[in-house]
Amino acid sequence: MATLEFAHFEYTGADAEKFLQGQVTVDVSKLSNDHYQTTAICDLKGRIHFGLWLKRVSAEQIFIVIAQDLAEEFALHVKKFGAFSKATLQPSDAIFPAIIDGQTTFSTDESLKTDVQAWQKNAIEQGQAWITKDTSHLFQPQELRLHQRGGVDYDKGCYLGQEIIARLWFKAKPKHWLHLIQGQGDTPAVAENLNNDVQVVNVIATENNTWLALVTAKPTALESIDVKVLDLPEVLNGDVARQQ
Repeated sequence: MATLEFAHFEYTGADAEKFLQGQVTVDVSKLSNDHYQTTAICDLKGRIHFGLWLKRVSAEQIFIVIAQDLAEEFALHVKKFGAFSKATLQPSDAIFPAIIDGQTTFSTDESLKTDVQAWQKNAIEQGQAWITKDTSHLFQPQELRLHQRGGVDYDKGCYLGQEIIARLWFKAKPKHWLHLIQGQGDTPAVAENLNNDVQVVNVIATENNTWLALVTAKPTALESIDVKVLDLPEVLNGDVARQQ
C-alpha cells in the first residue's frame, strides 16, 4: 500500500475565489483562515474528482491541500479551466499531516507533524474520508457524508456536478453511504468491493491482524460480510438523506 503524502498549493490573484467558487462544493466566500475545510471538485456525473482541503486567507489568497498522487492532475485541471482567470496556482510551503483537538488537519509547522499512519487511523475513526488517485471518480459527496462535515453548500451558485449533487439531495438520496467497519485477516485494498454493495474508501491495518475501513454501503449489505460495524462520531451517524 503506497504511503499517503500531501501537496500544498497557494492560489492567488484577483479571481482566485471566483474561480474556485465555480469548482468546489463548498461556499469559498464563507471559509476562514484558521483551519483547512474539506471539500471536493466533482465531475459532471457528480462524483468526486479531487478531494481538497481549503484555507481562505482572503478572496485573493487561498491555500489548497490535496493527496500527492492527484497533485499534478489537479494543477493541469486548474490550468485548463482557469486559463482566463486572473489567478495563479503555485506550490506552497511543505505541509504536514496533524491531529489537533482530536481532528485530522494540516500544518506548515513541522513541530505539529503527526505520523501519517496515526493520521490515517484517526481520520478513519472520525469518518474523515480522503480521496486519492485510486478513489477519484468513484464516490458522490453525499455518499461520503461530506455535507455532514461542512463540505457541501446546497445554497451556493453553480459548480461542476452541481445539478446531479443537488438533485440527489433535494429529490432523492444515495443508495450507499459511509460506514466505519472493523475486519480481521487480510487488509482489503482501497476501492475494493467487499460485495456488490460495499466498497472500500479508506483502510488501514491495525494490531492483532485486524483492519479499520471507511466503506460506502447499503446498511443491510454489511450484515452479509464478516465485519463489525463501529460508530462514527454522532454528527456522522445515521442516514444521509435531507431532513424533510
